[in-house]
Amino acid sequence: MKTMLGYLGFVLILGGGSGLLADRLGGFRLFGFVRFLVPDGHETAGYAVLLVLGVLLAIPAARRG
Repeated sequence: MKTMLGYLGFVLILGGGSGLLADRLGGFRLFGFVRFLVPDGHETAGYAVLLVLGVLLAIPAARRG
């Protein structure tokens, strides 16, 4: 279970971070699936939520070992 939380947290951290960078810098999107998770018009807030959610999932996985 801890590895699954770690992997999911890692993917959400990378997806949210790359979404924020692409939104701010105008680059290409590395993780295209995250645009389906974020509603149109709320990209910045949605990517930030994904980033925070990823960190919150990764913390318990890191604490367990």
